Amino acid sequence: MGDLAINGDSAIALAWKQIDPDVCAAYPITPQTIIVEKFSDYVANGEVGTEFVCVESEHSALTVCTSSCSAGARTFTATSSQGLAYMWEMLPITSAMRVPLVMAVANRAISGPINIHNDHGDVMSARDTGWLQIFAENVQEAYDNAIMAPRIAEHPDIQLPIMTNLDGFILTHAIERMTPLADEVVKKFVGEFKPLHPLLDYKHPITHGLMDAPDFYYEHKYQLVHAMEKAFKVIEDVFAEIEKISGRKYSIVESYMCDDAEYVAVVLGSSFGTMKEAVDQLRAKGKKVGVCMPRIMRPWPAKYLAKVLAGKKAVAGDVACTFETKTIRKLSDLSDGIYDAAEKLTELRKKISTGEWDKESEDIRDMLIPAMEELRRKCDAAEIITAKEYWPFPTYGDLMFDVIRA
Repeated sequence: MGDLAINGDSAIALAWKQIDPDVCAAYPITPQTIIVEKFSDYVANGEVGTEFVCVESEHSALTVCTSSCSAGARTFTATSSQGLAYMWEMLPITSAMRVPLVMAVANRAISGPINIHNDHGDVMSARDTGWLQIFAENVQEAYDNAIMAPRIAEHPDIQLPIMTNLDGFILTHAIERMTPLADEVVKKFVGEFKPLHPLLDYKHPITHGLMDAPDFYYEHKYQLVHAMEKAFKVIEDVFAEIEKISGRKYSIVESYMCDDAEYVAVVLGSSFGTMKEAVDQLRAKGKKVGVCMPRIMRPWPAKYLAKVLAGKKAVAGDVACTFETKTIRKLSDLSDGIYDAAEKLTELRKKISTGEWDKESEDIRDMLIPAMEELRRKCDAAEIITAKEYWPFPTYGDLMFDVIRA
């Protein structure tokens, strides 16, 4: 298959066609609509064997998908903005059931006022629901992410749902050059779906959607967190594999001209491409600037970002926050202390939640409270530094103007 001129939504639909999932349930919403329209054409034409379920709402779409995937079917869906908001009730249920379904999210602003254009507010509202999240700079990456997503989500160590994000209209509707993989290559790369604990395996009966008392609730939640922590290794392995078959190299945090940069912007999605052009223009004027993009937002790649941003004079991000060198030194010392205190607290919680530490409540209290107090003190100190030296925070526009002016 040669290069294609294709928009992001159609690229996602093509990737799905090549994978041929068992089930797809979806409700159309701009700018996601083309994905499900195009894929439903593939279903109607007999080009895939997918069971396409037309539902009356996004909430129903995710309910159907969660049910079909837990039953043992490879399942895909797609949504955007208010559609994702309507699904929200089901998002943490899907992840808690350890259902490895794939959902494409055409990132669009949350109403109101109503706005059908690009914004990451929709997916940010879902960032702590237990779903993996991967982002794309361009149409090629949106296609590749769609192919890598089931490999990541379905890994035996992970078994979590994943959102593949692409910017609304900027990527969903814009036509770009894309190099697809051959159908047989995609099939071999993704492989057959091998559910670990399918609900319909009557020879090995299991329970789904059970009631958890407090003792088991946190134990189960910790298992989900542990799976999320393991995802980095799995994601890097999948990135390495797709590089072998496509020649396209991906990293958990992408960086451009950051090695010797004094100022670095942190952006997400298609903005990365725009900012690279701005960096080139500023570099031509002798300005030491760079830009980076977290390709993975969940799990949050803190250590990977820290490597890129270490030693910079200023960091500009779409959270409109910046720190100069003196503050970085202060916060860096405090962050070490915060990390150590949090590590102690996490270890204590792990022992309690997994039953490794069988102590009376008074003993647990006497161990936990000092650790929590230490963490609180260090976090308060960090907050005081930033509030004292940087209040009010500059706007994103002010921040970027300062970087350019510098």
